[in-house]
Amino acid sequence: MLQSMRSAAKYIWIILIVAFVGSFLLYETSGLAGRAPVTTTTSIATVNGEEILLTTWQNAVTALEQERQQQLGSAITLDERQQLEERAFNELVTDLLLQQEYKRRGITITDDEILQAARMAPPPQAMQSPDLQTDGQFDMQKYIRLLSSPMARQSGMLAGLEAYYRNEIPKQKLFDQIASGAYISDERLWQVYRDRHDSATVSYVVLSTAALTDTAVSVTDAEISAFYERNKKRFERPSRAVVSLLTVPRSVTAADSSDAKARIDALRAEIAGGAKFEEVATRSSTDSVSALNGGALGRGPKGRFTPKFEDAAYALKVGEISQPVLTPFGWHIIRVDDKKGDTLDLRHILVTIGQSDSSATRTDRRADSLASKAGSQEDPKAFDEAAKMLGLTAAAAVVIEKEPLSFAGRYVPSVSAWAFSGVRPGETSDLFDSPDAYYIARLDSLSKGGPQPLSAVKEDIRRRLSRDKRVEKLRPMGEQLAQAAKASSLEAVAAQRNLQVEKSAPFARVDAVPGLGQFTPAIGAAFAAPVGQVAGPFTALEAMVVMRVDARTEANRQAFEAEKSIQRQQFLQSARQQKVDEFLTNLRESVKVDDRRTEVLSQLRRQSDS
Repeated sequence: MLQSMRSAAKYIWIILIVAFVGSFLLYETSGLAGRAPVTTTTSIATVNGEEILLTTWQNAVTALEQERQQQLGSAITLDERQQLEERAFNELVTDLLLQQEYKRRGITITDDEILQAARMAPPPQAMQSPDLQTDGQFDMQKYIRLLSSPMARQSGMLAGLEAYYRNEIPKQKLFDQIASGAYISDERLWQVYRDRHDSATVSYVVLSTAALTDTAVSVTDAEISAFYERNKKRFERPSRAVVSLLTVPRSVTAADSSDAKARIDALRAEIAGGAKFEEVATRSSTDSVSALNGGALGRGPKGRFTPKFEDAAYALKVGEISQPVLTPFGWHIIRVDDKKGDTLDLRHILVTIGQSDSSATRTDRRADSLASKAGSQEDPKAFDEAAKMLGLTAAAAVVIEKEPLSFAGRYVPSVSAWAFSGVRPGETSDLFDSPDAYYIARLDSLSKGGPQPLSAVKEDIRRRLSRDKRVEKLRPMGEQLAQAAKASSLEAVAAQRNLQVEKSAPFARVDAVPGLGQFTPAIGAAFAAPVGQVAGPFTALEAMVVMRVDARTEANRQAFEAEKSIQRQQFLQSARQQKVDEFLTNLRESVKVDDRRTEVLSQLRRQSDS
């Protein structure tokens, strides 16, 4: 029992301290400050005059990075690290704003509240710990015994729990205050139900701008300026960079493909000879995630995998081992552990088709040579000289901030994050590694993002307003069509004018309908116009629509009454969450965050290089 408790205490300590509070509380006193010689007072941002320290941010990122690496079982790219940096920064800003809001509202927490929460509301990570479960379910008694054990205090688990609850309890009090006003009447709940369960079926004619003989419209500068002022946020643009890219591909030969096929055949023969599928998968599968669980892919319906894989899997009987199956990922051996209808519980062994050892060695040597000649250089000529010496051709690529670079149909890791990390034009990156190739980039130019001036987006706005005006020019044509159809029929008038009458399937107010769109005036008219009568025109998807409501079915009130309590609970939960989300958004937008991360990191990099 004591050994089990030690194991559980260690497990929860790691989760609580690393994932929740360790990054924020322990770093500044640990002496493990970052990857560059900085002081503990270096600030990367201020929020309402309060600083966020570089060391705090770095450690928060490190905690998230460790958590992600444990999930993936491998190192992360610079792109993934950049995402974690942004997440950590946003969480720190939000936490600081919340702390300020607690003070403003007088929200406090007592020791008794912490003790009560620790005993009655275990953290999610504790409830997921295998050491605290019995028959697959969280065991409260094991958790209570763990809290009372000497190991809980000696390991630091109790301190971690206290820090966790000191952070979570005030937050919950604040959110309860914010969401306390959430309410929905029976009639409003009934309307929400009707929006999803009332249905309409319509026949309609779509009038597109192609039907216009005169498409000329006039858009004034005043209209453009007014649209720009109303929609400034729409015209914010991310930073852009242009890089030159050198690639050393990991070219796969026919011999490499034959070698992979030989390896998968050997593994299948081993299993056929009596070896356990799970043990072979754990030892030999190149799918590192499923290999940890004996090749298990879990239980699920069709549509999870590539067609060839699924065709082979669904052809198997329970317990049967497939012949080698080739997919874009490599060669697979598949076993079905259970089958219920279209739901399969599967395992597989994957052998990817990669370079042989000798081919990989040659590629690695070439990449090492490129790295030694061009990697991490400030002189842009080093990049060109290395390309010439190794017979490589540089390609230009445009990189968008916070978007991974895709080039020639392949993901290029880390280049995007590097380009916006504070490097200067002319500098080259380290050597970046991917399953397909090695890459080195040179930053050629950098354009900062942000709100675009009217001059930069004027023509885009003009095209948008011109399109809307051309649609509006269809209104007289639609009115004529509707009047003629009322006197005859929609089908007859459409035939006379070489127009097509479309017929919808039954749809609800919240559905998207081909030709009509979603939440458009045309959709609304389908639930307001009299049944059997022609109505319109109504604006739809960049078009005008004349329609006839063929049938309409109202929601069943009795069915609603039977489900009302469940729907109210779901709606209130959603409404409370919406109030909290709106509060956090407004809280963030109400302050100007002075973000100096790029400048500080650039300075640290120079300091490190000097």
